[in-house]
Amino acid sequence: MENRVNSPALKIVTDSGDVPDHHEAIRIAEALLFSSSEPMSADDLRSRLPEGADVEAVLHDLTALYSGRGVNLVRVAGRWAFRTAGDLSFVLARDVVEPRRLSRAAMETLAIIAYHQPVTRAEIEGIRGVATSKGTLDMLLETGWIRLRGRRKAPGRPVTYGTTREFLEHFGLDAIEDLPGLDELKGAGLLEGRIPPGMSVPVPSDSEELREDEDPLESDDPYEPLELASEDPGEPSEPPAE
Repeated sequence: MENRVNSPALKIVTDSGDVPDHHEAIRIAEALLFSSSEPMSADDLRSRLPEGADVEAVLHDLTALYSGRGVNLVRVAGRWAFRTAGDLSFVLARDVVEPRRLSRAAMETLAIIAYHQPVTRAEIEGIRGVATSKGTLDMLLETGWIRLRGRRKAPGRPVTYGTTREFLEHFGLDAIEDLPGLDELKGAGLLEGRIPPGMSVPVPSDSEELREDEDPLESDDPYEPLELASEDPGEPSEPPAE
């Protein structure tokens, strides 16, 4: 059967002066979201629903309708999609291909980029205290979870890194601000013992706009930044992948 979700939008128009049937709008939105291969934005749905339909009300009612069921309607990266209920993930575990696990070095690097973006390789190394290998950044770029943002207005014009929409979708976040803060990290047992005075967790921001200390990437910039081309053998190496 032909998938019509990604085809040009077909606008459903009601007769002039008629109020759209809210129940019918819910049914249409439900069908679109179920058949879409990617999360859909409110504007995507608005272009497919009957003229004048209240998209916000439709999404609110659909979310309530599926709460407590085997699948839930959730918002990820500012878009909407059906996801398996979190408490039922164990049921599907044996049917899912286990992705390659990130090494400890890659997880640390990804976390630093998420919280400190825009951040350069040297800044990542300064926070971690060890050198960051070319392979670690290459792997994170290949996953689609990080991107090259621009170049820092500093000697050598190092590349700055940031996260992507795919990062939010993979980790089930609606916005980068949903990353856990200091109190949440402590509550989850990820920060134990006495916290140093003045310690804080950065408020992350993944704004598309470049900051004052960033220049845009040039059209001929290579995929692999120049500063990744060689490693300084005198730098402390990062711990082996776990």
